[in-house]
Amino acid sequence: MKLLPALLACAVAAVALAADLAPQPTTLDCDHAELWSVGTESRGVCTGNVVLVGTNLKIICDKLEFVALGVGDKAGALPTLEKFQSLVATGHVVIVQGDREAKCGRAEVLPKSDKVILTDHPSVIDRGTGWTSAGEIITMLRGERRVIVEKSRVTGPAIKDLGFDKAAPVPPADGTAKPDSPK
Repeated sequence: MKLLPALLACAVAAVALAADLAPQPTTLDCDHAELWSVGTESRGVCTGNVVLVGTNLKIICDKLEFVALGVGDKAGALPTLEKFQSLVATGHVVIVQGDREAKCGRAEVLPKSDKVILTDHPSVIDRGTGWTSAGEIITMLRGERRVIVEKSRVTGPAIKDLGFDKAAPVPPADGTAKPDSPK
């Protein structure tokens, strides 16, 4: 009997995971694009008002360079996001992934490694927790809610006052506190 709830929990988790990872079409908008294929590899350089949207990822930048594998130029269409080998976004980069938003001057997106590496004044805002991370290099790991920051500066919500009770009597300056006298 204990097996049934465990199987049900696993099934619910699998459905939730599948719903979270449901692929959506990849779109790429920009002012100018140069795309070419060699064999089964596609490459591209997009400039001006670049917006790339894929499954759980939106990238806005000035310039985007990409390499996609296993695509070729069979249909003349853009590759799906999971086919990308690498993407390098530069210039006023904004990346939105779930409830996290990253800003930087340069971002290297490595979909096969589920990793995004941010440089050139990077910062990441996690709207789910209210924390902001900034540093020299920020590495975001997809699916782990994990951020690795070099030369870190983190800010977040206020913590409660851990100081003294303002209503309590001030102890003597010489450090010889006297116990409360009985009344």
